Amino acid sequence: MSENKMHGQIQIADEVVGVIAVTAALEVEGVVAGSHGKGITEFFGKKGHTKCTKVVKDENDAVVDMEIIVKFGTKVQKVATEVQERVKSTVETMTGLNVAVVNVSVSGVVKEVKAEEEE
Repeated sequence: MSENKMHGQIQIADEVVGVIAVTAALEVEGVVAGSHGKGITEFFGKKGHTKCTKVVKDENDAVVDMEIIVKFGTKVQKVATEVQERVKSTVETMTGLNVAVVNVSVSGVVKEVKAEEEE
């Protein structure tokens, strides 16, 4: 995002938009942060918090591509649709960008391990 008004220019880094998108996605019920205490990115062997998200911006619009992991037993289509809606709404609200598209790839399904089973 780049605005040039009376007070100067404002730019929001793609990585910031990515962090907002990942945080919004993790708030959707059925999206799993990872397994065995690892974060979503460590689950895929990725180090950066936004490596599972790609943001492409132009003057007016942003496109967000992201990978998610869902909990076994959830309706994958429903969870993916909720992620699209939540990410679009959150990014637009927090940044002022127009999010044209949120592409969601479901990259894994995991069965949650209960605390009792881990002990």
